[in-house]
Amino acid sequence: MNVETGAPLVLQSLENGILTLTMNRPKQRNALSRPLMAAMQAALDDAHETETVKVIVIAGEGPGFCAGHDLKEVQSNASHEFRQELLKDCSTLMQRIHSVRQPVIARVHGIATAAGCQLVATCDLAVAAPEAQFATPGVNIGLFCNTPMVGISRAVARKQMMRMLLTGDMVDAEKALQIGIISDISEAGQLDDMVYAQARQIASKSSMTLAIGKEAFYRQVEMPLADAYDYASEVMAYNMGKKDAYEGIDAFINKREPKWTGE
Repeated sequence: MNVETGAPLVLQSLENGILTLTMNRPKQRNALSRPLMAAMQAALDDAHETETVKVIVIAGEGPGFCAGHDLKEVQSNASHEFRQELLKDCSTLMQRIHSVRQPVIARVHGIATAAGCQLVATCDLAVAAPEAQFATPGVNIGLFCNTPMVGISRAVARKQMMRMLLTGDMVDAEKALQIGIISDISEAGQLDDMVYAQARQIASKSSMTLAIGKEAFYRQVEMPLADAYDYASEVMAYNMGKKDAYEGIDAFINKREPKWTGE
């Protein structure tokens, strides 16, 4: 609960299989306090178990998408144990985005810095408004963005990542697209149109197929090449035996729309 407003820290809206989770600390630019991360974690856990949820969109209320960790919270809790738990919470949340069975799309309308930039890079897809900006600015305050770099460096080439980390400079949406932080830039004023068009398109696919494919992608990408092929071949053979695969192939051959069962 947002102690200032009494509103939930994460607003939830489910429509046509698309669950929107909106971080709701607008005055703090949705800084990732421990309570906010706990609320996000709980929402993702629930979504993972909810068959009617096909796609998840992560958004931010107010002028910024996410300004990273809440520095006031960090400053007011000086113990090493608190810092360890804070960073563990964040790491667990980022990994949950990968392990949740649904595809996750970041809707980025404003700044996304430090752990907020990590959040964007961690999502399966990220659509940004033209005015969105990204940075890992910890170096400017004597705090290298060590944990944010874990998620971002898995999307961004090493020298581009190091440039962001060493300078702390803001990166605009065009550059973020070029180096891989985001997957798309919307036209001005068309962010929701692009985000939800993609979400609807993905939600129209077999939920079973999406879940198998998402898990396989993140597992194989960290493997040596031969191991990745062996693993992906096993997953593909398993996928081929599922009911939705038979349905999809038959629908394709007979030129009709498939009727997915999620099995």
